[in-house]
Amino acid sequence: MFRLSTFVRELVRPTPAAGRRDPPAPVVIWNLVRRCNLACLHCYSTSADVDFAGELSTAEVFAVMDDLRRFGVPALVLSGGEPLLRPDLFAIASRAKALGFYTALSTNGTRIDEPTADRIAATGFDYVGVSLDGLRETHDRFRRRPGAFDASLEGLRRCRARGVKVGLRCTLGVHNAHELAALLALAADEGVHRFYLSHFNYAGRGNRNRAADAGFRATRAAMDLLFETAWRYETQGRAHEFATGNNDADGVYFLLWVRRHFPQREAHIHAKLLEWGGNATGVGVANIDNLGDVHPDTFWWDYRIGNVRERPFSEIWKDPRDRLVAALRARPRPLGGRCGACAWVAICNGNTRVRARAITGDPWEEDPGCYLEDAEIGVAPGAARVPRTPWRGRKAVWTRCG
Repeated sequence: MFRLSTFVRELVRPTPAAGRRDPPAPVVIWNLVRRCNLACLHCYSTSADVDFAGELSTAEVFAVMDDLRRFGVPALVLSGGEPLLRPDLFAIASRAKALGFYTALSTNGTRIDEPTADRIAATGFDYVGVSLDGLRETHDRFRRRPGAFDASLEGLRRCRARGVKVGLRCTLGVHNAHELAALLALAADEGVHRFYLSHFNYAGRGNRNRAADAGFRATRAAMDLLFETAWRYETQGRAHEFATGNNDADGVYFLLWVRRHFPQREAHIHAKLLEWGGNATGVGVANIDNLGDVHPDTFWWDYRIGNVRERPFSEIWKDPRDRLVAALRARPRPLGGRCGACAWVAICNGNTRVRARAITGDPWEEDPGCYLEDAEIGVAPGAARVPRTPWRGRKAVWTRCG
């Protein structure tokens, strides 16, 4: 995750750069249930509105949480599917809070009625993220359910009215890039100070529909808008927390933006970006799925490094024998193509390896989602690029609601 607002504040109130250090234990994103009442085009877990067999029991979840706490995991993101479809969600979240985890809920928001909002507030979630992938028509089409936008927005409002810290999340694509400004305005109008922009990643249904990914020009325009908005909010003294995910080129692009607008701060921001270190797959973030399989992150569901029913997470995560995980943790990673030749690899750490693997079959090829130009990353002009999709002229698959 690229915490944009943190770096914007460094332009105004710089703090000493301490150097990069790997965390002792990762943040764990936990897909407690695979069932979901929506069928989103970018869903990495390929969830559906059916029960999936073999999911961890409440007792098994509690035992895993005990191990995670002893191991030093600082935060749990409870996700799905739609986690609110799991009957014991609030028992799990209450235990997570009692154990001292920072506990977040990742939800589509449609299931948050008044009683559920009361339970969310009473449980004490540190953060609730609700997804809106465009304005009403766009969101409902993307999520493939009429009325999803209104239900999600109402769920967010109910949480906010109860004092729960909430945020809007949006996955950028061809369907909604033109609506980003309106979504930012909606967040401001709703009193939501946290906005997370996710780039399109190629896993699950997101891989089958990767032609829905935003083009490079639209991505750059979206990032320019986000940078300018964060800067304006900072100079106006407005509360804000902007972050992006799934494209660590954002950090480099921000540095280039700083070079143009605040050249006197470029060296400092460069040092802070090196401290950040870019992509954290297999290092600062981990995933446990509904069956207990452990993955390097949420987009690696087809790659299993262990199962918590067979071994404790702490043993799985420390095991040095997995070659993929070892390479993900290497500095530098064994990168090829433009990524291997990039002058900024120490900042982005090779970006998202899932996209390279989805397109080429090789997780160490260049990331086809990098929107930086050859001259910006210090490679020869006209260097060959891995295409985003090997299927010429492929169109995104849209299933209309109703």
